[in-house]
Amino acid sequence: MRRTTTNGDTPYAVSLDRVSKSYGDVTALEQVSWGFRTGSFTAIMGPSGSGKSTFLHCASGLDRPTNGSVRLGDVDMGGLREAELTRLRRERIGFVFQGYNLMPSMDVERNITLPLSLGGKKADRQWLTEIVHRVGMAGLLKHLPARLSGGQQQRVAVARALVTRPEIVFADEPTAALDPRSAGHVLKLLREAVDEMGRTVVLVTHDPVAASWADSVVFLGGGRIVDELTAPSAEAVLARWDSL
Repeated sequence: MRRTTTNGDTPYAVSLDRVSKSYGDVTALEQVSWGFRTGSFTAIMGPSGSGKSTFLHCASGLDRPTNGSVRLGDVDMGGLREAELTRLRRERIGFVFQGYNLMPSMDVERNITLPLSLGGKKADRQWLTEIVHRVGMAGLLKHLPARLSGGQQQRVAVARALVTRPEIVFADEPTAALDPRSAGHVLKLLREAVDEMGRTVVLVTHDPVAASWADSVVFLGGGRIVDELTAPSAEAVLARWDSL
């Protein structure tokens, strides 16, 4: 992963070219150019107000930048109509959020396959079985979310993010509400999605231990990328965080 002015030949799952985002008089992102290499695991860190969530929302197509462009592979997401962008997010991007976002009236299996159902598609049973076993939920498919622990609910959310075989998974503080053991399970799943499934993962976190699971950590400050740390340890991440 490196700073880049994008073109069609770069091996990036998602790339941003001079992206800015303003909300009224407030500039949340300013002239950010970055590429997430296919098959990489990147953590995004920075103090509150640094632009992390805006960066994730623009990179994932959840929000449109005020200026600049965002590409998913060779597709300029800014050129898509809302219906096209919704379909692209559903089919090619996975999301994992802090609040799990599970449907309380649906059992585990239906929650996992929801993105496929919304697109009018049936689950590939072999792929679904593999994902369910990887997240350790094979014996709980008929359970409703209310019967699951927080860690189990987040593992369901990871499975849901992977069921469409997305090119990239964006995870926004997915371990913030979990105990260390449950957080470790979720981070291991995200790491395996990269190492064993070839997916690209972008993780927004405040936790140096969570960030240490990544291949690199990108630090934001004042709406700009201010540093990158490769092969991070929790200690090195914390030291860099303290200097922001």
